[in-house]
Amino acid sequence: MKHLKWSLVAAAMAVFLISGVSFSGTLDNVKSKGFVTVGVNGALYGFGMPDDKGVWKGLDVDTGRAIAAAVFGDPDKVKFIPLTTVQRFTALQSGEIDVLCRNATRTLSRDTALGLDFATVNYYDGQGFLVPKKLGIKNAKELEGASICVLPGTTTEMNVADFFRSSNIKWKPVVIESTAEIQKAFFAGRCDCMTSDASQLAGARAVAPNPDEYMILPEIISKEPLAPAVRHGDNQWRDIVDYTVLAMINAEELGITTKNVDEMLKSKNPKIQRFLGVTPGNGESLGLDEKFAYNIVKTVGNYGEVFERNVGLKTKLGLERGLNALWLDGGLMYSPPFK
Repeated sequence: MKHLKWSLVAAAMAVFLISGVSFSGTLDNVKSKGFVTVGVNGALYGFGMPDDKGVWKGLDVDTGRAIAAAVFGDPDKVKFIPLTTVQRFTALQSGEIDVLCRNATRTLSRDTALGLDFATVNYYDGQGFLVPKKLGIKNAKELEGASICVLPGTTTEMNVADFFRSSNIKWKPVVIESTAEIQKAFFAGRCDCMTSDASQLAGARAVAPNPDEYMILPEIISKEPLAPAVRHGDNQWRDIVDYTVLAMINAEELGITTKNVDEMLKSKNPKIQRFLGVTPGNGESLGLDEKFAYNIVKTVGNYGEVFERNVGLKTKLGLERGLNALWLDGGLMYSPPFK
Protein backbone atom coordinates (compact mmCIF):
# COMPACT_ATOMS: atom_id res chain seq x y z
CA MET A 1 0.00 0.00 0.00
CA LYS A 2 2.88 2.35 0.83
CA HIS A 3 4.45 1.72 -2.58
CA LEU A 4 1.10 2.24 -4.29
CA LYS A 5 0.59 5.52 -2.43
CA TRP A 6 3.95 6.91 -3.50
CA SER A 7 3.42 5.68 -7.06
CA LEU A 8 0.19 7.67 -7.25
CA VAL A 9 1.89 10.75 -5.82
CA ALA A 10 4.72 10.42 -8.34
CA ALA A 11 2.23 10.04 -11.20
CA ALA A 12 0.32 13.12 -10.08
CA MET A 13 3.54 15.14 -9.85
CA ALA A 14 4.55 13.98 -13.33
CA VAL A 15 1.22 15.12 -14.78
CA PHE A 16 1.62 18.46 -13.01
CA LEU A 17 5.14 18.96 -14.33
CA ILE A 18 4.19 17.97 -17.86
CA SER A 19 1.24 20.35 -17.76
CA GLY A 20 3.48 23.12 -16.48
CA VAL A 21 5.91 22.64 -19.33
CA SER A 22 3.14 22.41 -21.92
CA PHE A 23 1.29 25.51 -20.87
CA SER A 24 4.12 27.84 -19.82
CA GLY A 25 6.45 29.99 -21.88
CA THR A 26 3.81 31.67 -24.05
CA LEU A 27 5.61 35.03 -23.83
CA ASP A 28 8.86 33.49 -25.08
CA ASN A 29 7.02 31.76 -27.92
CA VAL A 30 5.27 34.99 -28.88
CA LYS A 31 8.52 36.93 -28.90
CA SER A 32 10.21 34.20 -30.92
CA LYS A 33 7.65 34.28 -33.75
CA GLY A 34 7.32 38.09 -33.57
CA PHE A 35 3.56 38.46 -33.17
CA VAL A 36 0.58 37.55 -30.97
CA THR A 37 -1.94 35.10 -32.43
CA VAL A 38 -5.43 36.15 -31.34
CA GLY A 39 -8.62 34.15 -31.79
CA VAL A 40 -11.56 36.42 -32.64
CA ASN A 41 -15.15 36.14 -33.84
CA GLY A 42 -14.62 37.19 -37.43
CA ALA A 43 -18.24 38.09 -38.16
CA LEU A 44 -19.41 40.29 -35.30
CA TYR A 45 -19.66 43.98 -36.10
CA GLY A 46 -18.28 46.19 -33.32
CA PHE A 47 -16.33 43.37 -31.68
CA GLY A 48 -14.42 41.37 -34.27
CA MET A 49 -14.61 41.47 -38.05
CA PRO A 50 -12.69 42.93 -41.00
CA ASP A 51 -14.05 46.02 -42.74
CA ASP A 52 -14.53 46.45 -46.49
CA LYS A 53 -10.77 46.95 -46.90
CA GLY A 54 -9.88 43.85 -44.89
CA VAL A 55 -8.80 45.80 -41.80
CA TRP A 56 -9.74 44.06 -38.56
CA LYS A 57 -11.85 46.21 -36.23
CA GLY A 58 -13.79 45.83 -33.01
CA LEU A 59 -13.55 45.97 -29.24
CA ASP A 60 -12.10 42.46 -29.03
CA VAL A 61 -9.76 43.22 -31.91
CA ASP A 62 -8.48 46.29 -30.06
CA THR A 63 -7.94 44.13 -26.97
CA GLY A 64 -5.72 41.88 -29.06
CA ARG A 65 -3.91 44.87 -30.52
CA ALA A 66 -3.36 46.21 -27.00
CA ILE A 67 -1.72 42.92 -25.97
CA ALA A 68 0.63 43.24 -28.94
CA ALA A 69 1.39 46.83 -27.93
CA ALA A 70 2.19 45.68 -24.39
CA VAL A 71 4.57 42.95 -25.59
CA PHE A 72 6.18 44.57 -28.63
CA GLY A 73 5.31 48.27 -28.37
CA ASP A 74 3.56 47.77 -31.72
CA PRO A 75 -0.19 46.99 -31.98
CA ASP A 76 0.22 45.67 -35.53
CA LYS A 77 2.36 42.70 -34.47
CA VAL A 78 -0.72 40.55 -34.23
CA LYS A 79 -2.40 37.86 -36.31
CA PHE A 80 -6.17 37.42 -36.06
CA ILE A 81 -7.72 33.97 -36.46
CA PRO A 82 -11.51 33.87 -36.99
CA LEU A 83 -13.09 31.06 -34.98
CA THR A 84 -16.58 29.64 -34.57
CA THR A 85 -18.04 28.94 -31.13
CA VAL A 86 -17.24 25.25 -31.62
CA GLN A 87 -13.62 25.91 -32.63
CA ARG A 88 -12.65 28.67 -30.18
CA PHE A 89 -11.69 26.75 -27.03
CA THR A 90 -10.03 23.88 -28.89
CA ALA A 91 -7.88 26.40 -30.78
CA LEU A 92 -6.71 27.85 -27.47
CA GLN A 93 -6.14 24.48 -25.78
CA SER A 94 -4.13 23.17 -28.74
CA GLY A 95 -1.87 26.21 -28.91
CA GLU A 96 -3.14 27.37 -32.31
CA ILE A 97 -3.77 30.77 -30.73
CA ASP A 98 -2.04 32.57 -27.85
CA VAL A 99 -5.14 34.28 -26.49
CA LEU A 100 -8.86 34.15 -27.17
CA CYS A 101 -10.55 37.56 -27.52
CA ARG A 102 -13.88 36.37 -28.82
CA ASN A 103 -16.79 37.52 -26.66
CA ALA A 104 -16.40 34.43 -24.46
CA THR A 105 -18.31 34.24 -21.18
CA ARG A 106 -16.37 33.30 -18.09
CA THR A 107 -18.02 30.37 -16.30
CA LEU A 108 -16.99 27.91 -13.60
CA SER A 109 -16.84 24.92 -15.95
CA ARG A 110 -14.72 26.79 -18.49
CA ASP A 111 -12.33 27.89 -15.76
CA THR A 112 -11.96 24.30 -14.56
CA ALA A 113 -12.96 21.50 -16.91
CA LEU A 114 -11.72 23.26 -20.06
CA GLY A 115 -8.40 24.25 -18.52
CA LEU A 116 -8.74 27.96 -19.22
CA ASP A 117 -7.88 31.10 -17.30
CA PHE A 118 -9.89 34.25 -17.91
CA ALA A 119 -8.51 37.76 -17.60
CA THR A 120 -10.41 40.88 -16.51
CA VAL A 121 -13.79 41.34 -18.20
CA ASN A 122 -13.61 43.64 -21.22
CA TYR A 123 -17.38 43.76 -21.74
CA TYR A 124 -20.26 43.05 -19.34
CA ASP A 125 -23.23 41.69 -21.24
CA GLY A 126 -26.44 39.71 -20.92
CA GLN A 127 -28.48 37.48 -23.24
CA GLY A 128 -31.46 38.85 -25.12
CA PHE A 129 -33.76 38.22 -28.09
CA LEU A 130 -33.87 39.84 -31.54
CA VAL A 131 -37.14 39.67 -33.50
CA PRO A 132 -38.66 41.25 -36.62
CA LYS A 133 -40.99 44.09 -35.66
CA LYS A 134 -43.63 42.74 -38.03
CA LEU A 135 -44.27 39.81 -35.66
CA GLY A 136 -45.75 42.26 -33.15
CA ILE A 137 -43.95 40.61 -30.22
CA LYS A 138 -43.25 42.96 -27.32
CA ASN A 139 -41.60 40.62 -24.78
CA ALA A 140 -40.02 37.19 -24.57
CA LYS A 141 -43.05 35.63 -22.86
CA GLU A 142 -44.87 36.00 -26.20
CA LEU A 143 -42.46 33.65 -28.01
CA GLU A 144 -44.68 30.59 -27.48
CA GLY A 145 -43.98 28.07 -30.26
CA ALA A 146 -41.40 30.32 -31.94
CA SER A 147 -38.44 28.97 -33.86
CA ILE A 148 -35.25 30.42 -32.41
CA CYS A 149 -31.79 30.51 -33.98
CA VAL A 150 -29.03 29.72 -31.48
CA LEU A 151 -25.32 28.91 -31.58
CA PRO A 152 -24.25 25.46 -30.30
CA GLY A 153 -21.76 24.89 -27.50
CA THR A 154 -22.45 28.25 -25.89
CA THR A 155 -23.85 29.55 -22.62
CA THR A 156 -26.52 31.04 -24.90
CA GLU A 157 -27.86 27.59 -25.78
CA MET A 158 -28.14 26.58 -22.12
CA ASN A 159 -29.60 29.92 -20.99
CA VAL A 160 -32.41 29.96 -23.54
CA ALA A 161 -33.36 26.36 -22.74
CA ASP A 162 -33.47 27.20 -19.01
CA PHE A 163 -35.53 30.34 -19.65
CA PHE A 164 -38.23 28.62 -21.68
CA ARG A 165 -38.32 25.59 -19.40
CA SER A 166 -38.76 27.72 -16.27
CA SER A 167 -41.37 29.87 -18.05
CA ASN A 168 -43.23 26.77 -19.35
CA ILE A 169 -42.98 28.05 -22.92
CA LYS A 170 -42.65 25.73 -25.93
CA TRP A 171 -40.05 26.66 -28.53
CA LYS A 172 -38.22 25.22 -31.54
CA PRO A 173 -34.41 25.50 -31.54
CA VAL A 174 -32.65 26.08 -34.86
CA VAL A 175 -28.99 25.31 -34.14
CA ILE A 176 -26.46 26.90 -36.51
CA GLU A 177 -22.71 26.72 -35.92
CA SER A 178 -21.23 30.06 -37.00
CA THR A 179 -22.08 33.69 -36.26
CA ALA A 180 -22.14 34.60 -39.95
CA GLU A 181 -24.46 31.72 -40.84
CA ILE A 182 -26.85 32.26 -37.95
CA GLN A 183 -27.25 35.92 -38.89
CA LYS A 184 -27.83 35.00 -42.53
CA ALA A 185 -30.43 32.42 -41.51
CA PHE A 186 -32.30 34.79 -39.22
CA PHE A 187 -32.47 37.67 -41.68
CA ALA A 188 -33.56 35.23 -44.39
CA GLY A 189 -36.53 34.24 -42.22
CA ARG A 190 -35.45 30.72 -41.29
CA CYS A 191 -36.35 31.41 -37.67
CA ASP A 192 -38.68 33.79 -35.85
CA CYS A 193 -36.09 34.98 -33.36
CA MET A 194 -32.35 35.01 -32.75
CA THR A 195 -30.97 34.82 -29.24
CA SER A 196 -27.46 35.76 -28.14
CA ASP A 197 -25.66 38.33 -26.00
CA ALA A 198 -27.37 41.69 -26.39
CA SER A 199 -24.21 43.23 -27.82
CA GLN A 200 -24.07 40.53 -30.51
CA LEU A 201 -27.70 41.14 -31.37
CA ALA A 202 -26.99 44.86 -31.70
CA GLY A 203 -24.01 44.05 -33.92
CA ALA A 204 -26.09 41.77 -36.12
CA ARG A 205 -28.88 44.31 -36.44
CA ALA A 206 -26.39 47.07 -37.30
CA VAL A 207 -25.35 45.27 -40.49
CA ALA A 208 -28.80 43.91 -41.41
CA PRO A 209 -30.30 44.90 -44.79
CA ASN A 210 -32.99 46.94 -42.99
CA PRO A 211 -31.95 47.48 -39.33
CA ASP A 212 -35.08 49.45 -38.43
CA GLU A 213 -37.24 46.41 -39.13
CA TYR A 214 -35.86 44.56 -36.08
CA MET A 215 -35.99 45.08 -32.33
CA ILE A 216 -34.25 43.67 -29.27
CA LEU A 217 -36.81 42.59 -26.69
CA PRO A 218 -36.51 44.12 -23.20
CA GLU A 219 -35.70 40.91 -21.31
CA ILE A 220 -32.11 40.15 -20.35
CA ILE A 221 -32.06 36.55 -19.16
CA SER A 222 -28.46 36.02 -18.04
CA LYS A 223 -25.17 37.45 -16.85
CA GLU A 224 -22.45 37.30 -19.51
CA PRO A 225 -19.08 38.62 -18.30
CA LEU A 226 -17.06 38.52 -21.54
CA ALA A 227 -13.30 38.30 -21.13
CA PRO A 228 -10.10 37.27 -22.89
CA ALA A 229 -8.98 33.71 -22.10
CA VAL A 230 -5.60 31.97 -22.01
CA ARG A 231 -4.45 28.43 -21.28
CA HIS A 232 -4.34 27.39 -17.65
CA GLY A 233 -0.89 27.10 -16.10
CA ASP A 234 1.00 30.03 -17.61
CA ASN A 235 0.73 32.63 -14.88
CA GLN A 236 3.01 35.18 -16.52
CA TRP A 237 1.05 35.23 -19.78
CA ARG A 238 -2.24 35.40 -17.91
CA ASP A 239 -0.91 38.39 -15.93
CA ILE A 240 0.15 40.14 -19.14
CA VAL A 241 -3.26 39.71 -20.77
CA ASP A 242 -5.01 40.66 -17.53
CA TYR A 243 -3.01 43.84 -16.97
CA THR A 244 -3.38 44.84 -20.59
CA VAL A 245 -7.15 45.09 -20.11
CA LEU A 246 -6.65 46.72 -16.71
CA ALA A 247 -4.21 49.24 -18.20
CA MET A 248 -6.91 50.53 -20.55
CA ILE A 249 -9.37 50.80 -17.66
CA ASN A 250 -6.85 52.45 -15.34
CA ALA A 251 -5.81 54.93 -18.04
CA GLU A 252 -9.40 56.11 -18.39
CA GLU A 253 -9.70 56.51 -14.63
CA LEU A 254 -6.48 58.56 -14.55
CA GLY A 255 -7.65 60.72 -17.44
CA ILE A 256 -4.88 59.51 -19.77
CA THR A 257 -5.84 59.38 -23.45
CA THR A 258 -4.19 58.76 -26.78
CA LYS A 259 -3.97 62.53 -27.30
CA ASN A 260 -2.52 63.56 -23.92
CA VAL A 261 -0.38 60.54 -22.97
CA ASP A 262 2.89 62.21 -24.02
CA GLU A 263 2.10 65.26 -21.92
CA MET A 264 1.16 62.99 -19.01
CA LEU A 265 4.74 61.68 -18.97
CA LYS A 266 5.61 64.99 -17.31
CA SER A 267 2.99 64.60 -14.58
CA LYS A 268 4.12 64.85 -10.94
CA ASN A 269 1.35 62.49 -9.86
CA PRO A 270 3.12 59.37 -8.51
CA LYS A 271 0.25 57.13 -9.70
CA ILE A 272 0.67 58.38 -13.26
CA GLN A 273 4.46 58.15 -13.06
CA ARG A 274 4.27 54.49 -12.00
CA PHE A 275 1.56 53.70 -14.54
CA LEU A 276 3.41 55.16 -17.52
CA GLY A 277 6.75 53.68 -16.49
CA VAL A 278 8.44 56.95 -15.59
CA THR A 279 8.94 55.32 -12.22
CA PRO A 280 10.15 51.79 -13.08
CA GLY A 281 8.96 48.50 -11.62
CA ASN A 282 5.65 47.47 -13.16
CA GLY A 283 7.09 46.46 -16.50
CA GLU A 284 9.83 44.39 -14.93
CA SER A 285 7.27 42.57 -12.77
CA LEU A 286 5.43 41.43 -15.89
CA GLY A 287 8.52 40.72 -17.96
CA LEU A 288 7.72 43.65 -20.25
CA ASP A 289 9.17 47.03 -21.13
CA GLU A 290 8.54 49.67 -18.46
CA LYS A 291 6.52 51.66 -21.01
CA PHE A 292 4.08 48.84 -21.74
CA ALA A 293 1.08 50.79 -20.42
CA TYR A 294 2.22 53.93 -22.26
CA ASN A 295 2.45 51.92 -25.48
CA ILE A 296 -1.08 50.55 -25.01
CA VAL A 297 -2.63 53.97 -24.49
CA LYS A 298 -0.53 55.71 -27.15
CA THR A 299 -1.32 53.22 -29.90
CA VAL A 300 -4.75 51.78 -28.96
CA GLY A 301 -6.31 54.09 -26.35
CA ASN A 302 -7.91 53.87 -22.95
CA TYR A 303 -11.00 51.72 -22.37
CA GLY A 304 -13.42 54.59 -22.93
CA GLU A 305 -11.81 55.43 -26.26
CA VAL A 306 -11.91 51.79 -27.36
CA PHE A 307 -15.56 51.43 -26.31
CA GLU A 308 -16.77 54.58 -28.03
CA ARG A 309 -14.79 53.90 -31.20
CA ASN A 310 -16.23 50.42 -31.66
CA VAL A 311 -19.64 50.12 -30.03
CA GLY A 312 -20.50 53.51 -28.49
CA LEU A 313 -23.35 55.93 -29.13
CA LYS A 314 -21.83 57.36 -32.31
CA THR A 315 -21.41 53.93 -33.95
CA LYS A 316 -24.03 51.82 -35.73
CA LEU A 317 -24.50 49.84 -32.53
CA GLY A 318 -25.24 52.93 -30.46
CA LEU A 319 -24.57 51.23 -27.11
CA GLU A 320 -24.50 53.14 -23.84
CA ARG A 321 -21.74 52.43 -21.36
CA GLY A 322 -24.09 51.00 -18.73
CA LEU A 323 -22.31 48.32 -16.69
CA ASN A 324 -19.21 49.01 -18.77
CA ALA A 325 -18.79 52.50 -17.34
CA LEU A 326 -16.07 53.16 -14.80
CA TRP A 327 -16.92 52.37 -11.19
CA LEU A 328 -16.73 56.12 -10.55
CA ASP A 329 -19.68 56.52 -12.92
CA GLY A 330 -21.78 53.67 -11.56
CA GLY A 331 -20.37 50.92 -13.77
CA LEU A 332 -18.31 47.80 -13.05
CA MET A 333 -15.01 48.77 -14.69
CA TYR A 334 -12.50 48.87 -11.85
CA SER A 335 -8.73 48.46 -11.85
CA PRO A 336 -6.46 47.51 -8.94
CA PRO A 337 -3.54 49.87 -8.28
CA PHE A 338 -0.56 49.72 -10.64
CA LYS A 339 2.12 49.52 -7.98
